[in-house]
Amino acid sequence: MSNDQGPIVQSALLRSELVRLRKDKGLTQEQVAGRLEWSPSKLIRVEGGKNAITRTDLQALLSVYDVTSEARQERLQALARGAREPAWWNAYKGEFGESFLNFVGYAAGAAYIRHFHGTVVPGLLQTEEYAQVLSTGMVSNQQQAFGVRLRMQRQQELAARENPPRQSYILDEAVIRRHVGIKADPAIMPAQLRHIADTADRDELLSVRVIPFSGGAHLGIHGPFSILEFEGGLSNVLYLEGRPGADAMITGDDPRIADYLDNFELLLEEALPADESVAMIRQAAEDLMA
Repeated sequence: MSNDQGPIVQSALLRSELVRLRKDKGLTQEQVAGRLEWSPSKLIRVEGGKNAITRTDLQALLSVYDVTSEARQERLQALARGAREPAWWNAYKGEFGESFLNFVGYAAGAAYIRHFHGTVVPGLLQTEEYAQVLSTGMVSNQQQAFGVRLRMQRQQELAARENPPRQSYILDEAVIRRHVGIKADPAIMPAQLRHIADTADRDELLSVRVIPFSGGAHLGIHGPFSILEFEGGLSNVLYLEGRPGADAMITGDDPRIADYLDNFELLLEEALPADESVAMIRQAAEDLMA
């Protein structure tokens, strides 16, 4: 398992395993708290991610759960240490909503990122120039600068991981045909499209598929979404994009996660094959330069 998943994912993995260990022993939170002479609220906060867990408290829990393997103990202690590390995205608190930054944290440690967008290039594929134009006029200059910086840093942090995630993107053809930036610099959008095509050709872990206009209506017209998958048995995370303040991150056993996974597979059936998609993207760049 990768050791560079970031504190949010490592915390979630640790909490998930602790809950599983407790349930495997047939113990309630109240029973465990009683054995450790804790208040039940302390264990509730630990399992819910409200409290960081110290090395001593974790060792006490593992003793109650009869975890004697040194290797397993050290793995869980390593997760606890990672969960306490400062997150690089904390620098953007106050500029973005908590839900979005939590999603950024989960995405930073994902093993597989699936993303559909029907109107703009996804942030993890954007060039800096495209990102700047996209947010011009929508927010203050400071917010714009933070937004562009965050998108670029997300890309850099993923690329720097020891085990980078697989990434699968589906775009509506509208994404590659709209000449974003034409009023500022007509070369911005063609450069963006070439960047997408070059990245898809270069990175074997990344694919980009395009749903052509000729396919008509499809499930993606209801809005953009991302699905994150993880190593270590952690449940998938679904993120539904909306207007600022209207985004939603969905975790756990919510049936919508399975629904959107099905939708993503259905959208793949509507999309062109990877090689034809890249060829269309390159041709779109040429068309915009004509």
